[in-house]
Amino acid sequence: MASTHNAQSDFGHNHFSQVQLGDKRRNRRLVALSNELTNHPGGTLPHKLKNPADLTALYRLCRCEKVTHEALMNSSTQYVRQQLDKHQGDILILHDATELDYTSHQSLKNLGQLGSGNQRGFIAHNSLAVDPKRREALGLVNQILHVRQQVDPHETIAEKRTRSSRESRLWLTATETLPCDSKYIDVCDSAADTFEFLEHELKSGRRFVIRSGYKRRIRPGHQADEAVNAQLLQDCVRQSQAVGDYQLLLNAKPGCSRKKRKRNGKLKHPPRQKRTAELQVSMTALQILPSQTPRGESGTDPLPVWVVRAWEPNPPADEEPVDWSLLTNMPVETMKEARQVIEWYTARWMIEEYHKAMKTGCGIESLQFHSEDRLKPAIALMSILAVTLLRLRDAGRATDAKERLATDFVDRDHVRALSLWRHREVRMDWSISEFVLALGRLGGHQNRAGDGPPGWITLWRGWADLMARVDAMVLSREEEARCA
Repeated sequence: MASTHNAQSDFGHNHFSQVQLGDKRRNRRLVALSNELTNHPGGTLPHKLKNPADLTALYRLCRCEKVTHEALMNSSTQYVRQQLDKHQGDILILHDATELDYTSHQSLKNLGQLGSGNQRGFIAHNSLAVDPKRREALGLVNQILHVRQQVDPHETIAEKRTRSSRESRLWLTATETLPCDSKYIDVCDSAADTFEFLEHELKSGRRFVIRSGYKRRIRPGHQADEAVNAQLLQDCVRQSQAVGDYQLLLNAKPGCSRKKRKRNGKLKHPPRQKRTAELQVSMTALQILPSQTPRGESGTDPLPVWVVRAWEPNPPADEEPVDWSLLTNMPVETMKEARQVIEWYTARWMIEEYHKAMKTGCGIESLQFHSEDRLKPAIALMSILAVTLLRLRDAGRATDAKERLATDFVDRDHVRALSLWRHREVRMDWSISEFVLALGRLGGHQNRAGDGPPGWITLWRGWADLMARVDAMVLSREEEARCA
């Protein structure tokens, strides 16, 4: 059975002590295996669980009918929500989906189509809780594994509206179990911009920030006046005068592959250089009118919202300008309130980093299972583990990283082994900033001023090396204890 030797042994107990797998021994096995996985999160399962008995135990666990994606996620989210109830201040719930590609698994032929249709896998719709002040992940509060269905090419709009498998329903399902509490703020990209979901959010009791992605009919102001002609949202917000400015640091992006570069004659997701964008900001109160051709199951009453527009009037040559229209149910009447909305939306990038933690950090697409039912609980386990990796990386980049001890995040053995490698002496007073920088250095990062912080691949290469050193140190200590 898996053995643990670090403070991360709390991981399994915290997330899975409440799991109901039909057997207490099975519950204990899940806790022990998840603790072992925190020590070796990267690579394939044989890399994660080097003890053959542990690997066999995990495969056997995932074969059990009681061990399901829902059972693992319910136990973990119950723990996370208990922690959120104790949290003081606002909590962002970042919602987004990512594709998990299992095309190479010949036995998984019934998974849904991905991309252009040549790949197969799941659409993982994730909801990540984040502390907006610290920009720190608090936990995964929901995950839906969606299999895209084959749709009749002659399906009517009315049939699509009532189809239970349409993907626009994922946003509703992901939020329906969240508390009716204004301290929670749902943050979504433009894929969530549906009349159906906006109506749902206005009734939820939570606040929201959703990027507008469609040309919508609106009326200015919140007073119902049918005598006022409807106009397009984009035309309305562009008529609003700027009331202030906002500086936004944009990280570099490589852009998408050549095969996906063109959309309507324009580049889709073109590459971007790192820069500071000088944005102008305006705010507008308006009512969104229902579509003349309803696309979802919703009412017909106009939806009163505020729109914060942030745009880049003078972008660099050959760079796509920033131009966001952010829909919210929070009153926005001052520049301070508008800045708050923008800051909350920019935190949405953390869920993109979380998806990198799932794929690059945990190697979730490298899981080798022969059936969908066995694969799903392993995805849940890796997805929950990925949050701990995200917390570690972000803690090393936080503004107070130099003041927070590394031992608040990782076991003392990790700090002992890494500081001994880096400085030839043990430094238990290391900050989390020093720990993450040294971890990147162990993975090949040079820590030069112009290099930027170490990325996922470098960190997990360093983590794998560190775990080998920790294991050797622990074995040596146990051998000395036996010989004493």
